[in-house]
Amino acid sequence: MKIYNSYTDQLEDFIPKHPGKVGMYVCGPTVYNFIHIGNARPVVFFDTVRRYFESKGFDVTYASNFTDVDDKIIQKAFEENIPELELSRFYIDAFLKDIASLNCKTDYIQPKVTEYMQHIIDYIQALIDKEYAYIIEGDVYFRVSKLKDYGALSNRDIDELISGSRVNVNELKENPLDFTLWKKTSEGINFDSQFSEGRPGWHTECVAMIDDIFGEEIDIHGGGTDLKFPHHENEIAQSKVIHNHRVAKYWMHNGRLSMKDVKMSKSIGNVILVKDFEYKMPLRYFLLSTHYRSPLNYSEESFLMYVKEFEKLENTYKSVFFKLDIEDAFDDNKEIQNEEILLTINDFNENMDNDFNTANAITALQALLKFVNQNIRKPNNLEILNEAYLALKYMMDILGLVVSISRIKKEDRAIYKEWQSARKSKDFSTADGLRKTLVEKGVL
Repeated sequence: MKIYNSYTDQLEDFIPKHPGKVGMYVCGPTVYNFIHIGNARPVVFFDTVRRYFESKGFDVTYASNFTDVDDKIIQKAFEENIPELELSRFYIDAFLKDIASLNCKTDYIQPKVTEYMQHIIDYIQALIDKEYAYIIEGDVYFRVSKLKDYGALSNRDIDELISGSRVNVNELKENPLDFTLWKKTSEGINFDSQFSEGRPGWHTECVAMIDDIFGEEIDIHGGGTDLKFPHHENEIAQSKVIHNHRVAKYWMHNGRLSMKDVKMSKSIGNVILVKDFEYKMPLRYFLLSTHYRSPLNYSEESFLMYVKEFEKLENTYKSVFFKLDIEDAFDDNKEIQNEEILLTINDFNENMDNDFNTANAITALQALLKFVNQNIRKPNNLEILNEAYLALKYMMDILGLVVSISRIKKEDRAIYKEWQSARKSKDFSTADGLRKTLVEKGVL
C-alpha cells in the first residue's frame, strides 16, 4: 500500500508503526452550525480509508475531535440566548446524525476540547518550560522563530512569512508569526489556568488530544487542504518541541469542494446543508468519484449524473440480490473463483492500495456491475451470481455505499415459485392472482 505523504510531498510505502494496527486522527468540526456538503468530503473520505484498512484486517484506532469552545460558538450562543455547551451539544448530535445519513461510521473516539482542558493547559505549560512559549499579560504565544524547520509541511519560508505578515492585535508579541496557545478573556465560557482565565488556542487542542489518546506519533493525520497552514503546521511545531516528532508519520489532505468554482462557505452563504440534501447515497458516491487530493466542483447539473449512476448500481444490486434470494441461493462462505470477477476485485484493491484512489476503484465497481447485468438472465448461473454478489458487497462496503433491501420471507418465496409454476403451465388466471399477491407484499 502506498500513501501520498503531504509532509514529504511523495508517494510512500505505508508501514504502520505497529504491525497490524493503524492509528488515525482527523480534524473534526467546530460545532456552531449544521455541516454542508463540503464539510462532508473529508468525513466521507477518511471513513472510507478506515473501512479499507479494516477490510485488510488492520485494527484501526480512529479519532476525530469536536471543538466545542470557540469564538464562533460563543457568538452563536449569544444570538440564540442559550448556554454555549447546550449549543455545542446540539450541533454535535446534528453532526453525528448527518454523517450517519451518509453511512459514515460514528463508533470512533470523539474528544471534546472542554473535556481535555487540563491536558491542554499542561501541554502549554510544557512548551513554556522548554522556553518555546511565553506569557504576555495572560496570553500565551509559541516562539515560531526558535523552531528551525517551521513551515516544512506547507513549504513556507519563515522569513517570507514574517515579511508578508500583518501587524497582530497584540503588538507586544515577540514575532508577528507567534501563534496563540492561550487567550486571556472573560467573554463567554472560559477556564482557570496558571496563565490567566481564558480559553486555549485552536492549534493546541488537536495536538494535545492526540498526545493524550495515542501517547505517541500516530500513523496518519488527516484533514482538508485548508488546514495545512497554519493549523497542521502549528500542531507539528508544538509536537516537535514536546516529543521530537511531527505528530504523524503520514499527513493526508483532501482537496476542497467548490460550488460552481467558488469555495463553499457559510460566510458567503453558497452552501448546501447535508441535512437538507435529498440524495444521501448519491452524494457519498459523488464525493468519492474524484481522487481525494484533487479539487471537486459541485453543480446541480453535474450531480444529477451521479444520481443516475447510483440508481443503476442500486437496480443491479437489487436484481442480483432478488435472484439469489428468491432461490435461497446465498452462500456467504463461497470462494470466488470466476476469473472475470477476480480481475475486478484485484483492480479495485490495486487502486485502493495506490493512495486510496476511489475514483478508479469506482471504475472497477462499474465493470463488476456490467458483468452482473450480462449474466443476470442467464440460466443455471446462480453460483456465478453469488460470487458476483459477494464481490459487489465487498466493494460497496468499503466505499460505504448502501442499498436498502431486505430478505424475502419463506412463505413469499413459496408463493413466487407457485406463480412461476402457474406461468409455465399457462394457468394464467392462477398466475395473475398470485402475481397480484406478490405485488401487494412488495416482492414484485
